Amino acid sequence: MRIVRPTSAPWQQPERYWPELEAATTALDPPYGVISLPALAHNAFDMLDRANGTPIRVASKSVRVRPLIDAVLALPGYAGVLAYTLAEANWLATTSEHGEAIADVVVAYPTADRAALLQLATSPELAARVTIMVDSSDQLDYVDAVIPPDRRESIRVCLELDASYITPLFGHIGVFRSPIHTAEAARAFAAVIASRPGFTLVGMMGYEAQIAGLVNNPAGNPLRGRAVTFLQSRSKRELAERRGAAIAAVEEVTPLEFVNAGGTGSIESSVAEAGVTEVAAGSGLFGPHLFDNYTHFHPAPAAAFALSVVRKPSPRTAVLMGGGWIASGPAAADRSPKLVWPAGLKMVPREMAGEVQTPVTGPAAARLRMGDRVWLRHTKAGEISEHLESFAIVDDGAIVETMPTYRGQGQVFL
Repeated sequence: MRIVRPTSAPWQQPERYWPELEAATTALDPPYGVISLPALAHNAFDMLDRANGTPIRVASKSVRVRPLIDAVLALPGYAGVLAYTLAEANWLATTSEHGEAIADVVVAYPTADRAALLQLATSPELAARVTIMVDSSDQLDYVDAVIPPDRRESIRVCLELDASYITPLFGHIGVFRSPIHTAEAARAFAAVIASRPGFTLVGMMGYEAQIAGLVNNPAGNPLRGRAVTFLQSRSKRELAERRGAAIAAVEEVTPLEFVNAGGTGSIESSVAEAGVTEVAAGSGLFGPHLFDNYTHFHPAPAAAFALSVVRKPSPRTAVLMGGGWIASGPAAADRSPKLVWPAGLKMVPREMAGEVQTPVTGPAAARLRMGDRVWLRHTKAGEISEHLESFAIVDDGAIVETMPTYRGQGQVFL
């Protein structure tokens, strides 16, 4: 598949966009997933525009479709993968029937996978291509316990800096990841890594979730939007100063190959920091409904899935088969899939999206019949791939390719 910048925006006319996707996939039986190639291309190029020349590392957790990752990496401006498990990283960095080896894979989270560590540590090729994440000596000790330094390749490691925002009034804002918050702590841990045989410090990462993953224009709640915007502006300034100091402190110990930052929602502010050499992004490719409510970018709804109507318990209620594809995060209504077509459907509050059935009501439900399709968007991006074996890639009113997900290629990493 070749991704080129689109010349039209069909998703801006929902009354045409969704029926055209349905017409293109009428031979498929739900549940099935669809990716609109023009919408995906719009999102891919929009992120490149926002990055303004800074390379984008593809966050595989938000895709989980290897052929699609390869297609995005073929675009100038995208470079490397940010994986979510070491087993996945080893798989991506190995040539097989599933694809050519990806030469630069960073694992975004620490690992306790002994089999994957042994695979990495005993392969010169993988050891040269894969970088693991660390934020404490305990993780280094764990690797040594699995396979001591004198029996392995040197392991490339990336130091994770805590990018959360800590304030006296609101406390910890962001996600709980690394314990390394200050430049002094970063330098001290860099020195520990440098002193340990069998490890090579090559990078630094910091994920500012409070900027990248927190919407600043929530629907129906302008006061919250203003509060989020205020906190994000303060966090950006604080983080830029602190991360810059941390980079300088670590590079007193050893030069860094890369400094990774951000996510889809923070591309502009991340690349504005002088010390950042790359940004991570992936969710923006699919454009899940979590990202509908940002002020500074508007991804197209590239990925969606269709479910079948299987019963009518009342004239104004239709029941879909399946639908409980609930996103990770705080349990709330915004973790459920979003009904997008036909327009005018809503879920039943007492049932919502269920594993085997999802009742829907509203004016459009009265017109639905047995076998009709209803279209939904997932809250997040890559999590949808765990429910599907493949995506139908649609362009110009037809399926142009079918791409297997990780699941479709027999891979389940988490």
